[in-house]
Amino acid sequence: MKIGLYFGTYNPIHVGHMIIANHMAEFAGLDQIWMVVTPHNPLKKKAALLDDHQRLEMVFLATEDYPKIKPSDIEFKLPQPNYTVVTLAHLQEKYPTNEFSLIMGEDNLKTLHKWRNYEVILENHDIYVYPRISDEPENIELKSHPKIHIIDAPIVEISSTFIRNNIKEGKNIQPLLPPKVWEYIDHNNFYKK
Repeated sequence: MKIGLYFGTYNPIHVGHMIIANHMAEFAGLDQIWMVVTPHNPLKKKAALLDDHQRLEMVFLATEDYPKIKPSDIEFKLPQPNYTVVTLAHLQEKYPTNEFSLIMGEDNLKTLHKWRNYEVILENHDIYVYPRISDEPENIELKSHPKIHIIDAPIVEISSTFIRNNIKEGKNIQPLLPPKVWEYIDHNNFYKK
């Protein structure tokens, strides 16, 4: 089975994430998309980050009506900080019959050369790239790499930061969230302080 791994803190997961995940599931030749909830990134402020399991619950709620899209907590069990190359090695060992690929925005592709052991990732895994608006200079060498697949997906410029900030300000951002995720956030009063 060809699995696309779509990593994120999903704080919260929003319709932009779902549009990209569904597009990859339907149009990129992948059998399933695993939305990998990333634990706390040491470079991000912890204060605004919900607990790992609360974010995982939101991904469950967002994906339950999408049979090809699955939530994953695989990085919860791995040493911190999480490095993608380690996660990929772990998954390949745990599920040897699956073929794992990465899904990333074009902005991340531009900085892939800074990732730990990125050459190992490129040697062993395909990378499916969706368009993003970014000021970073293009990495032409990487873009033409045989393992890089540029997917003509919709450009979705919605950010979890925008959603959190506007919930805090009392704005109605309900259309930006899957309905069950909105209900969960509202019921638990998340992001209001």
